[in-house]
Amino acid sequence: MRSPNRKKTRSKNNTGALSAVNLFAEAGLLKRIKRSGWWVAGIKDPESVAEHCFRCAVMAYYIAHLEKADVQKVLIMALFNDVHEARINDLHKMGHFYIDFKEAERKVFKDQVRDLDPGVSTQLGALRREYEAQRTKESLVARDADILECLLQAKEYHDHGYHKAEKFFKTAPDHLKTKTARKLWKTIRTWDSSAWWERVVKFER
Repeated sequence: MRSPNRKKTRSKNNTGALSAVNLFAEAGLLKRIKRSGWWVAGIKDPESVAEHCFRCAVMAYYIAHLEKADVQKVLIMALFNDVHEARINDLHKMGHFYIDFKEAERKVFKDQVRDLDPGVSTQLGALRREYEAQRTKESLVARDADILECLLQAKEYHDHGYHKAEKFFKTAPDHLKTKTARKLWKTIRTWDSSAWWERVVKFER
């Protein structure tokens, strides 16, 4: 005779697995959701949220090492920072002025992780709150990576002829907190975004 507790545990495990797969599917939507702030700069087909998150995580990894922060915590913060946008989309700063988008973000994220494995949902919830509080080194690094990725993207768009993207250079750098991020911004500001591949590809004469 099978134990009722065993059956209940199996059912709970199945629920957790299904919730995880559903979250993976939601994360996939970010590949099709555009970063709406770039529309204001006249960019018709801007990067997706997923593209932003990927490079943000790469940059967060680097900054975390140089700032001697907990790399794992920083990466988790960077990767999950915008996952709520799978349900409520990306909203540019003008929209934030009229709508309490931050509260909506919290509500969505709580619902997204609620039925995951308890260890996972607890960790993600705690790291989300830590990121929002912006008091720890890890949260500052993750936020700096988010801002710096936006600045790097703005520089690339600017170099490709979207000169309105330069408006992002005026205020965003003031929000960078870490020494490493500020140093990287100084390099990005005068950097030629096509130079990296010209150094890799050697054309024959």
